[in-house]
Amino acid sequence: QVQLVESGGGLVQPGGSLRLSCAASGLIFSRYTMSWYRQAPGKERELVATITNSADSTHYADSVKGRFTISRDNAKNTMYLQMNALNVEDTAVYYCTALNYGARYWGQGTQVTVSS
Repeated sequence: QVQLVESGGGLVQPGGSLRLSCAASGLIFSRYTMSWYRQAPGKERELVATITNSADSTHYADSVKGRFTISRDNAKNTMYLQMNALNVEDTAVYYCTALNYGARYWGQGTQVTVSS
């Protein structure tokens, strides 16, 4: 059974930083492209960042470029999202996903709230 478990969310002031983690089990992690999505209240879910299975390529939404960094450790079956210079528009539930040959799995999400 595939499980993706996000952690690291919380409340942070504008300008602050958080590091999200996504721990994967039940799959061969190194074969999966991994992504972070987020969904803010009243908005559609949007892609934040993607990293290929071997970490040789990354992609970011324009809104987070230069502030967020996606990474992974295949030996630990874990993906990360370092988020810096957070602003109130980054408030959302953040989800990790695993994708391989059309099979996509989702985590349960972790809440990130940016507020003073």
